[in-house]
Amino acid sequence: MTHNLRTRVGETLSLPLRPEVRAYAQRLGEEAGALAVLFYGSNLRTGSLDGVLDFYVLLPGPQRERVWPRVSYREWVPDGDTLRAKIATMSLAKFTEAAAGQSTDTTIWTRFVQPSALAWSRDRGAAEKVTDAITQAACTASRFAAVLGPETGKAEDFWRALFQATYRAEFRVEKPGREDSILTVNASHFDGLLPLAWEAAGIPFSRTNGQLVPDLSAKVEADLCAQWKRRERLGKPLNILRLAKATTTFDGAARYGAWKLERHTGIALEVTPFRERHPLLAMPGAAWELWRARRAQR
Repeated sequence: MTHNLRTRVGETLSLPLRPEVRAYAQRLGEEAGALAVLFYGSNLRTGSLDGVLDFYVLLPGPQRERVWPRVSYREWVPDGDTLRAKIATMSLAKFTEAAAGQSTDTTIWTRFVQPSALAWSRDRGAAEKVTDAITQAACTASRFAAVLGPETGKAEDFWRALFQATYRAEFRVEKPGREDSILTVNASHFDGLLPLAWEAAGIPFSRTNGQLVPDLSAKVEADLCAQWKRRERLGKPLNILRLAKATTTFDGAARYGAWKLERHTGIALEVTPFRERHPLLAMPGAAWELWRARRAQR
C-alpha cells in the first residue's frame, strides 16, 4: 500500500514546470552544493512567474543550524525579466526526519502534504530520497488528521480539521477559511489522497455511505493525541524563535521588504548598502522615508 502512495507522490513531484523555474532551481542547487530543490506555493499551481517563487533547497550531511530552515531572498535577471525567489534551506536529513514526524515541528509535513514539485536534483538517488520524504509527510499528516478530524466524515473534513489545528499550533495568522481555499484550489491533489495515506501509515478505516471512519485502537489514539498535545504546546514558541532568528539571518531581507512595499503601495524605497547589511538598524530611517512618501501621495 505504501507503494501506491509513493507512486502517487512521485507523479506529483514530476509535475511539468516552466523552464525558468527549473533553471532557477538548478542555479540555487548547484550554488549551494545541494542534493535537491523543491518548488511549491501558488506559482506552482498557476504557472506564473510573477510575485515570489518559493523554493526549498535541501543540503547533504547533517543539519548545521539548530533553528531551521534558513530563509533568504534572491533576485535573478536571466533574460531581462526579474525573477524573485524566497528560499528556505536545510539538510535533507533533517527535512526527512521532520516529514516523518520524528520532531516536534509541524511545518514540514503540513506544507508538503500539499502539492510540491522536484524542480532539480543532483542525481537519481537524491530524487528517490526526496520522494520518500514527501511520502512520509503524507503519512504523518494523515495520522494526525485521523485524531484531529471527526469520528466520521468526508476526506476534506479530516484535512480541514488538520490544517485548522496546525495553524493554531504554529502561531500563524491566516484569514478565516484559509484551509478551505487550500482544499478547493488543490482539489485534484487531495482527491483520494487520505485513504492512500492511511493505508500506507497503517491506519485502519472503513467507508460507510461515502464517509470515512478511522478505526484506531484506544492505545494508538491516546498516543497520537499525546504527540499532538506536545506539538501544540511547543509549536508557538518554536515558530516565534524562527521568526526572531529570521530578523537577523534573513538574507536579502531589505530587498524583499522593499519589493513587497512597492508592490502593495507603489512606493519605492532605495535599498542602500547600509540597509542591505543592517535591515533592523535601518528600519527607523526607512519608516521615516515611507511616512514622508505616503504623505506626499495624499
